[in-house]
Amino acid sequence: MFCNQCEQAANGTGCNISGVCGKKPDVAALQDHLVYGLKSLALYADKIGRNAEIDRFTIEGLFTTVTNVDFEPARIGGMIKQCYELKEKAKAAYGSAVANPAADWKPAEDLAGMVAQGEAHGINTQHANEDIRSVIEILMYGLKGMAAYMDHAMILGKTDDQVMAFFQRALAATTDANLGLMDFVGLAMECGQHNLTVMGLLNTAHTDTYGHPVPTPVQLGTKAGKGILVSGHDLKMLEELLKQTEGKGINIYTHGEMLPAHGYPGLKKYSHLVGNFGGAWQDQAKEFPTFPGAIIFNTNCIQRPADSYTDRLFTWGLVAWPGIKHIDGWDFSAVIEKALESPSLPENPGQEILTGFGHNAVLGVADKVIAAVKSGDIKHFFLVGGCDGAKSGRNYYTEFAEKAPKDTVILTLACGKYRFNKLDFGDIGGIPRLLDIGQCNDAYSAIQIAVALAGAFNCGVNDLPLSMVLSWYEQKAVVILLTLLHLGIKNIKIGPSLPAFITPNVLNFLVENFNIGPITTADADLKAILG
Repeated sequence: MFCNQCEQAANGTGCNISGVCGKKPDVAALQDHLVYGLKSLALYADKIGRNAEIDRFTIEGLFTTVTNVDFEPARIGGMIKQCYELKEKAKAAYGSAVANPAADWKPAEDLAGMVAQGEAHGINTQHANEDIRSVIEILMYGLKGMAAYMDHAMILGKTDDQVMAFFQRALAATTDANLGLMDFVGLAMECGQHNLTVMGLLNTAHTDTYGHPVPTPVQLGTKAGKGILVSGHDLKMLEELLKQTEGKGINIYTHGEMLPAHGYPGLKKYSHLVGNFGGAWQDQAKEFPTFPGAIIFNTNCIQRPADSYTDRLFTWGLVAWPGIKHIDGWDFSAVIEKALESPSLPENPGQEILTGFGHNAVLGVADKVIAAVKSGDIKHFFLVGGCDGAKSGRNYYTEFAEKAPKDTVILTLACGKYRFNKLDFGDIGGIPRLLDIGQCNDAYSAIQIAVALAGAFNCGVNDLPLSMVLSWYEQKAVVILLTLLHLGIKNIKIGPSLPAFITPNVLNFLVENFNIGPITTADADLKAILG
């Protein structure tokens, strides 16, 4: 196997024995095989136009291969077979064969054969030129990240034909030997453009369904009674669970990227959504054993479960782990039964933290923010957020937030905020210095805030007293970066390490055109930014 798609790639280059994420060689090969199958399917899907079944499968197939989603070989094998069936349907609809070797793809009948085929279609086979291969990887990881956001939007009934057409066109393009470096650079930038649309779709889906987030204190302790812990990103799944547990004496807790759910009026109205348990995804192995109730994952970020809680663990949607009970559809009775038969949580009140500072909430007090900037009370804004992870070096983000001057405001989003969201940063004239915008997909809100501020001060976003200091882990962070680059945003600092799939030449291109740079130390970076 060889996989370098996440920040924790072994030795900073790639996992070639077993994935740091827990992915075994057979799963890695099957995921590579599925991606190759999706490219084969796209060669025909791009020709026949929109087909709802093919488009939906493409989104689910790409999301399945995102880091920490699906570790179950049989499920991935089933998707490979389904992919082939859809490819043959698309081929029949087109009426002739596409002249491309990838169009001839046909999977083996058994899982072992599929694994062997997948080993022949690893990422290093995508192109002989390492720089072109690097940009193809950036594009592919951008497509995977965008598929994750599109999946959530589709669950809430939102889609976009132009975006779906791009998915198929871009996947097909990665098999075209006639395309060069700048062709793929253009496709990567276009991916960022379409992801802005997707994040806007998802934002609309969330706010139309649950209302705009409002600043909300969230309890970090526990309440006496039975409990279910929900980890992941999907709000619809949480809503259905809240409906089905209402009146049953079960308290619902969020974990990781589910924390921002507490800010939505349509979700916070459920009195048994009582708090957030634990921190970011990588701490689950030490935190979940201390949660006595049922636990369910609704998207990526699952790690190898410990024996102490496998009997209480469930997966839903595209996330899966071998031997762990999977919930298909919207019936959570098995999770509820497990919660009722499990020990209760104690009454143990804890700290409260604030979430719910989406762009609607922040722009609702824009006059105060603008006045504070003009008066000099607010000197600078920092967007310090992104993915968290276990690898050393991420304490930088805690230190950066702590050392940011008291006349600055910190915007944060995604699970990277767990590095510092329990600290007391105070306020500036009633404006909290730490504003939790939400999940990783809520980068859309951060962009809307930046655009609105630029409009208020009649300048470009790059001219604002705003600096972006981002942490990354997986493919959703990649596509958010592509969106920022599409918008022309420069001077972004990224860490804790640069992606292993970016070659020196591609990095030089990003530095020369966007002045992207790696984080150094909190003191040095603050001095460079603030002077």
